[in-house]
Amino acid sequence: MITLTKIFSYTGLLLTILPSLLVFANMISLDTAKIIMLVGTIVWFIFTPSWMNKNS
Repeated sequence: MITLTKIFSYTGLLLTILPSLLVFANMISLDTAKIIMLVGTIVWFIFTPSWMNKNS
């Protein structure tokens, strides 16, 4: 369960970072990047607290 949560968490982090690089490379529009980054941020904040700072 923790492994699946970490996968979702890191996917959210990737969705937060990657769009800015794609806008810089002129591959996607700024509006599309904003939507993707918002979704990534929401996913990150939902899944990350469930596994960070927990003793294994």
